[in-house]
Amino acid sequence: MNKITELFGISTYQSTQPTAWTEILNRQFCPYLERTCLKVRKSTPEVAIGTCSVLYHKERMPVVICPYRFLEKRKIFLDCLHLLTLHEPGNELHVVPEVPVPGGTVDYCLTSTRNGRARDFVALEVQTLDTTGTVWPERQRLLSELGVISDADDTGSAKSFGMNWKMTAKTTLIQLHHKIQTFENMSKRLVLVIQDHFLHYMQRQFRFDRLVDARIGDSMHIHAYELLQTNHGAFQLALRSRHSTDANGVAESLGLKASPRVELAEILRVLESKLSEQTLLEWAS
Repeated sequence: MNKITELFGISTYQSTQPTAWTEILNRQFCPYLERTCLKVRKSTPEVAIGTCSVLYHKERMPVVICPYRFLEKRKIFLDCLHLLTLHEPGNELHVVPEVPVPGGTVDYCLTSTRNGRARDFVALEVQTLDTTGTVWPERQRLLSELGVISDADDTGSAKSFGMNWKMTAKTTLIQLHHKIQTFENMSKRLVLVIQDHFLHYMQRQFRFDRLVDARIGDSMHIHAYELLQTNHGAFQLALRSRHSTDANGVAESLGLKASPRVELAEILRVLESKLSEQTLLEWAS
């Protein structure tokens, strides 16, 4: 069975003609970024890999491996609107990427603004599963089966890729631990956006006694999405569950403690300096 489920945002389970796939490959367009795909081969950086999700063969489930796949219709940001407790009608909403905070950066900040000033924000971290090995041979085999390319040398590797569940989970929790105390000190929210399969793994492998159904007052939120296949073969994101905890809950999952602090005014200053027409959140048509 084909292990590449989406390529450049297109489901490989839809009936698409080889000529259409040739055009898709030539464009190398990511519909979620609305630009050329950023995932490229190190050996040939002009060639985009384009794999959004793959089939995890042990359980026959689609697994998202590209974080930009979560940008579908900007659902992840709309699902965080209720956490903007200081947002008011008339304010503009901006999505600001790569915002520095103590312990690193957060992927996005959904920011409520008025007259160019940040009034409130919610931080989002998007985490997908890392793979062990490369998906490139599987990609090339798929294209060969679809009649898009002829058999090539790089389709010959019999070794398949795997999912690096343990390392991805541990790295994710450590990064959250480094950041969550900051948000708790500011009475702000940090949202981890992941797939439902990944959440289930972390709940089995780590101590999540303090993880509860989502409470708006908690500083740490987890939004778990599932990748559903429609009747036409396409895939779409759907929010499966919401959970929350606090800084102590994140620390307990690793047996650690957290202490970083930062002034709220500094993060607001950074957000305001990054506001532009490009960050303005527009509703999907």
